[in-house]
Amino acid sequence: MLIVSGYIHIEPACLPQFMADIKLLAQRVRKGEGNLSYDAAVDDPVTGSVLISERWQNQEALTAHLAATHTRAFIARWEGRMTGEVLKYDAFNERGLLDV
Repeated sequence: MLIVSGYIHIEPACLPQFMADIKLLAQRVRKGEGNLSYDAAVDDPVTGSVLISERWQNQEALTAHLAATHTRAFIARWEGRMTGEVLKYDAFNERGLLDV
């Protein structure tokens, strides 16, 4: 499994439109093969900070998502207006929170 996590920063005045757009994107992405979860949440509305959290079955699923027309359209719409750092992590030992 791959975990994608990090923060995106948007001009605070643009935050409502960004969140509406990413909500529409998420609805479509969640139906895609290999997507385990896809979420975005406002971390700080004053600074325009958005937390990104995604889980993917494998690299192929993530690659297909990044190449999808709807994903590329979203990125093109917001490119140059968002900054931040979103990283990808490999997860090999998934277990319950309280499991040792």
